[in-house]
Formats: sequence, C-alpha cells, structure tokens
Amino acid sequence: MSATGPKKAGLWSYIASAFTFRWNLLFFGGAMAAALLLPSPDIIMPMLVAAELAYLGMLSSNPRFQSAIDAKVHASGRETTEGPPVPAQVDAQRKLQELLASLENQRRNRFVQLRARCVEMQRIADAVRGDTNDASGAVADLRTPALDRLLWMFLRLLLSQQAVERFLRATDVKALEYSLNNLKQKHTAAVAKNDERIIRSVTDAMATAQMRMENFEKARGNLEFITLELDRIEQKIHALTEMAVSQQDPDQLTIQVDAVAEGMAQTEATIRELQAITGLGADVDSTPRILGGDLTQSMTQGVVRQ
Repeated sequence: MSATGPKKAGLWSYIASAFTFRWNLLFFGGAMAAALLLPSPDIIMPMLVAAELAYLGMLSSNPRFQSAIDAKVHASGRETTEGPPVPAQVDAQRKLQELLASLENQRRNRFVQLRARCVEMQRIADAVRGDTNDASGAVADLRTPALDRLLWMFLRLLLSQQAVERFLRATDVKALEYSLNNLKQKHTAAVAKNDERIIRSVTDAMATAQMRMENFEKARGNLEFITLELDRIEQKIHALTEMAVSQQDPDQLTIQVDAVAEGMAQTEATIRELQAITGLGADVDSTPRILGGDLTQSMTQGVVRQ
C-alpha cells in the first residue's frame, strides 16, 4: 500500500480544528465569561483574545497537529472535523442501533466487550501521554474515525456470520443430497425409456437441486471466511489500541490505524455479497460514531436486556 500519508486538510481546517477542540472552547469561553465579571473587562478581554490568537497560530502550524488533522480528514472522507450530523450520519447511527438490537446476545456481547477494550486502551494512552507530550488526549480523538470504521466492519461481519449460520441451519443438506441422487437415477431411467418430457423435467429439477447444493457450499465457505476475518480484525483492533500506549509517534499510529481500515477490500466485498440475507442495504456506507461517549448507553442496553 502506498505510504504517501493522508491528504492535506488546509490551513483553515487546522485553525478551525484548533479553535473547536473541546478543551480550548471550555477554557477560552470560561475565561471570557469570567472577564465580564471583573472590574476591567475592556483590558482583560483583548489580552485573552491575543492569547487565543497566539494559541491558534502555534497549534495550527505544529507539524504533528497538522498530521493528525490530515489523518482525520483522510479517514472521514471530508474536509471539516466539526458540525451537525448530516443525514447519512444520522442514518448510520440508526443502523448501528438496529444492528445491535438484531444480534444474538453472544455476538452483541463480543462487540460491546471489544469496544469497551478500545475505550479502556484510549484512556490508558491518554494517561500515559499526560506525563509526556499530549495531556489533552487530542491525538487519541483524531484516531477515532478509523477505529470506528474497523469496529463498524466488525459489527457487520457479526451480523453476516449470524445470518449465514441461520441459513445453513435452515437448509437440510442431507435431504438435498438425497434428492439430487434420486433425480440422477430418474434421469438415467428416463434416458433409457427415451421419454423427452421426463428427461426435460428431471434435467431442470437436477439443475435446481445442484444450484441449491452450490449455494449451500458457498455459504459454508463464506462462514469460514467470516469467522477467520472476525478473529483477525479483532486481533488487529486489540494490537492497534494497545500500541497507542507505547507508540512514540502518535501520527504514525494514526496512519497505521487508517491503513488497516483501508485494507479491508475483500471483507467489504463479502459483506456486500451477503446483503440479501443480512438485510444490510447499500445505505450503510457512512460509518457511525461508535467510540463516542454518546453511544455508551444505547450499546450497553443490549447487554442489560439479555
């Protein structure tokens, strides 16, 4: 895969990201509000504005911060990092809740536990950086979109695995094999009698039975692939989140997470191929926010309901 790195977001995106970062908004807004209560706000407020401009200039020109913003833009596929959810994002959040509700308890718990592990590793990484060079945890926030993509793919694979297993359980393969062998015998007898009507009927029935057998074998192969992919992606997510604790260069880790998320073309193709039985339509391309705190309650409700 190409190592050119994420595309450049641009100066205004850097400045906007620096200004709208939650801690900056909290401190700057709080300081301005406090200044209004002081005896000389006309002196203090210009000083606060000057300090804010200096902060924006320093942070937006920092190469490490720029790389983190570039990676976030590359992962999310858009130039802005803040703003109200667009309709596609709202629909993705709805799909997330629907998928969680449709999963069997064991699979839902597996997903919730994996997500909880990611959140815990991010907290540990934030604590470690608090003693080094990133007390704000901003870089961890900027890795979130790519991790969300991996978790979203993991969740859809769980649904695909569940749907394929149900299909296989509902298919009596022994009865199919018996029917196919019986039709072959009838075909042989019809050929011996030279009865064209029976030959055509039995031939068509044989083709249908053979097609069903092939579908069953393909589903069995898909299930094996999905099971292996679930284990592989789960281990990848564990490895990437654990690397966040010891990684010396947060920007490189951001690029690695994004590269893993980009390298799942075969997995995505399998998920799309199984849309007919999973119920996942073409409108699931938008990735929902999974690691965001606002989803914690809706995700844990699935465990409580079991």
